[in-house]
Amino acid sequence: MVGLVGSLLLIVVATAVIWIGSQHFERAAGRLSKHYGLPVAVHGAVVVAVGSSFPEISSVVISTVVHGEFALGVGAIVGSAIFNILVIPALSAFASERLGSTRNLVHRDTQFYVISVLMIFVVFALGATYIPGGTNTAAILTPSLMVLPLATYLTYLFLHQQDASDHVGEDFSIDPRKAVLRLTVALLVIAVGVEGLVRAALSLGDLFGTPSFLWGLTVIAAATSLPDAFVSVTAAQDDDSITSLTNVLGSNIFNLLVAIPVGVLLAGSATINFLAAVPTMGFLGLATLIFLVFARTDLELTDLEAYGFLALYLLFVVWITLESIGLIETVRGI
Repeated sequence: MVGLVGSLLLIVVATAVIWIGSQHFERAAGRLSKHYGLPVAVHGAVVVAVGSSFPEISSVVISTVVHGEFALGVGAIVGSAIFNILVIPALSAFASERLGSTRNLVHRDTQFYVISVLMIFVVFALGATYIPGGTNTAAILTPSLMVLPLATYLTYLFLHQQDASDHVGEDFSIDPRKAVLRLTVALLVIAVGVEGLVRAALSLGDLFGTPSFLWGLTVIAAATSLPDAFVSVTAAQDDDSITSLTNVLGSNIFNLLVAIPVGVLLAGSATINFLAAVPTMGFLGLATLIFLVFARTDLELTDLEAYGFLALYLLFVVWITLESIGLIETVRGI
């Protein structure tokens, strides 16, 4: 383990590596979508969202397989979901003259995201109450439970496939092989950056005597959300509000319904602190409902609403930090 200065330096370097990888990924994904003529909504909610979620799924895989810290990976997923739904739309609103939404986005993507949050919470609850050995302090997640979120994600893909099936407009001037190669290299670069973040987070946890769950919720979550932030803010600057917002929603749906199950399947089974998971998932649910209301109101996210998002995220970080260092005890288990 490295010291404090070394850990902070590693975070900076790893974040820069993830940023560089995400830039190349976004360009490659865009060229592939143009080549196959995918609709804008499908491009944002599936292609870009899945790829830009690679840091999060990498954090789960690396934390679980390499370091035996599944809780760190879950913390990164939940923290990333909160960061994505609050901070990224705020930054996108500031970067765009008008960050508009659509009824289709609100009624399909946003509401399906609400279903995703509820589904993963149900899985946690089942692990605490119905799986042998599960308690209110230890939810045991098994491969059989992962069928529920994975099936839910397949339903989400089916809905988007229906939208894409009648869409035409392929661009055959683009060489898909070069785009795939560039995308693959970008994903490998991102994975290297995530490994650096995980090592730094574990080191900080040891230095300060705090649970790894905290560093997953904050440091790793924010850093691994950089690809999502880059894609959404760039799209907002280009007045592509649909890609900007569907990328956020699609990434969160993928992270909750696929990344967490992948970690469980790799580990065989995993245990999380249910007492800590309930309030953090509750906060994610609250943030999701606020996003839904703001996105539906006049079908636009204003700068004032963006400031509200940032204030709510700051409140979350302060709350979790105070809990972790023991200054307050509103949450049992952190």
